[in-house]
Amino acid sequence: MKVDVIDFKGKKVGDVELPKDIFEAPINVALMHQAYVRQMANAHLGTHETKTRSDVSGGGKKPWKQKGTGRARQGSTRAAQWVGGGKIFTPHMRSYDQKMPLKMRRAALRSALSVKANDGEIIVVDDVTLKETKSKELSQAFEKWAGDNSALLVMPDKKKENVFVSAKNLPDVKVLLAHYLNIRDLLTYDRLVLEKSSIQVIEEFLGKGK
Repeated sequence: MKVDVIDFKGKKVGDVELPKDIFEAPINVALMHQAYVRQMANAHLGTHETKTRSDVSGGGKKPWKQKGTGRARQGSTRAAQWVGGGKIFTPHMRSYDQKMPLKMRRAALRSALSVKANDGEIIVVDDVTLKETKSKELSQAFEKWAGDNSALLVMPDKKKENVFVSAKNLPDVKVLLAHYLNIRDLLTYDRLVLEKSSIQVIEEFLGKGK
């Protein structure tokens, strides 16, 4: 699949052939959903914790004798029905991690990239460079590249620090290293903007046989 290559100002300077096995792969919606659910689940910290009756302090002494008071029998003031007592059926620390084979995760990425390619949502920029950190300049560039759409910019490495820092002030833009490409970001942002040199990096870990 051929895609136009534009410069920083949005003018066409050529075209590039996207790897067929990555950007024209079979689209598996169920696999993409599974990969998305896995990523969201693995981001869930699961650090919530509540105290049971064995964790709260006090309650060692029986509040009143078993029989003869006319009141319901009680064994401890730390039982759940007492104020300050322990809790039951409440959250405790746990792991939400879901496992998914690497080959399946990569196949899901190829599916998502193929969807972007089929829908014409991939933009290739020849070179994304800022002489200094300027969010306004980067914002104006994205308006030329993607219009009013949200965009995910994929860079081959972190050598161009100005681009990463400038993007932090742009609410609808995210800059990501090619090696960190993930299903959530691909499905979240409307447009995928690739610096031309990042295509080779993507091909290295998603190409044929990977």
